[in-house]
Amino acid sequence: MGRRAQYRRTAKSVDQKHEVLDLVRWLLPCFVSVTVGGLIKEVDLPADRPYVFGYHPHGIIGMGAFATFATEATGFSKHYPGIIPHLLTLSSNFHIPIYRDVLMYLAITIVIGGAAESLSARPGTADLTLKKRLGFIKIAIQQGASLVPVFSFGENDIYDQLSNEKGTTVYKLQKKFQNLFGFTLPLFHGRGLLTYNVGILPFRHPIVSVIGRPIHVPKEDKPSKELVEKIQNLYIEELMRIWDTYKDTYARERKRDLTLID
Repeated sequence: MGRRAQYRRTAKSVDQKHEVLDLVRWLLPCFVSVTVGGLIKEVDLPADRPYVFGYHPHGIIGMGAFATFATEATGFSKHYPGIIPHLLTLSSNFHIPIYRDVLMYLAITIVIGGAAESLSARPGTADLTLKKRLGFIKIAIQQGASLVPVFSFGENDIYDQLSNEKGTTVYKLQKKFQNLFGFTLPLFHGRGLLTYNVGILPFRHPIVSVIGRPIHVPKEDKPSKELVEKIQNLYIEELMRIWDTYKDTYARERKRDLTLID
């Protein structure tokens, strides 16, 4: 009886999650319509294999990630028929029994930079937290899933953030909060309904998501550190190629080029 009760609770929880996701998929296009600029597809992706999409940059709240992978605002299903993406932002998603294995037979999107990168999100910049992020690559190798870098131009331009340079009291408090709770709270602002300078709505700046070329990886249960680092280098090269190809079109007002800060 205990197992049956647990199964019913689990099934109910899954149904509730699906209901919430359906609501989110319906509502978000209304909110992101003021920022979505489109999706650029570079190559076809066959639907007969799993994929791990790595999304960059995180931005303040990952608006482009939601628009592209959690809604049909950019027409993802028309560009990649048969591929159903699942957007993840927390590593804890991979520790839920069964859930992780089910996802890896489909396609998942991970916002790689996470909370740490959100603190560096400012207009005109693309400062990425990527150097030490190896877990998603290891998981892709273990599941034999192709890695697909995604870069969204304009993600960092839809909100402004208060000054929080490293060493300041604000930065220290934000990092302490992150260490305690696993996420942090950037002090940001956008526009309002009646004023353009103060509010929580995003500034009217297009977000253009470029989905790059897949990096096919061997399937190994226990990949070596050398293999993980080799794949990481290929991943970074592809991400930089995307940036260099489109920066003069979609990041003309940039203050500096893409930088790996951590």
